Amino acid sequence: MTATTSWLTDLIRDIPDYPKPGVTFRDITPLLGDAAGFQRSIDELVERFADVAVDRVLGIEARGFIVAAPVAYRMGAAFVPVRKAGKLPWAVAREEYELEYGTDKLEIHRDGIRPGERVLIIDDVLATGGTARAAARLVEALGGVVAGLGFVIELEPLGGRATLGERQVESLVRY
Repeated sequence: MTATTSWLTDLIRDIPDYPKPGVTFRDITPLLGDAAGFQRSIDELVERFADVAVDRVLGIEARGFIVAAPVAYRMGAAFVPVRKAGKLPWAVAREEYELEYGTDKLEIHRDGIRPGERVLIIDDVLATGGTARAAARLVEALGGVVAGLGFVIELEPLGGRATLGERQVESLVRY
């Protein structure tokens, strides 16, 4: 962490031993509860991708929705939710992926992305990269192009960035 991100780290609460012993959960609830901090985090994510053409911003359930929707609004792009399996009411594309603690599945409506559209993927945390990789595979399976991936927090020791290939990856703060 650098001094330039201290405003952000001051708004992220560390919860030790959650969801299991030895893990420190980075809670963005205090950031969301601070109007100036939340606005600045959205502004800084948008700024990181200012030179990137984006048609849609994809938000990953659940905290990713909170960050991705205002990013989409600010960028003049459509918002696309990616949800856990079984929560979307229409025809879906599904991708299974590995988490730090097991496996899960993500789904997107089949009409959420059109071929050739440029999609920015946004989530709150980049850890091992499993969720972000699954989201990128969903975008590509529907014919979209991953324009970049943005995160509020990156947990560097878990190596997620290295698993995302040559794509532009931006994080506001790295632990």
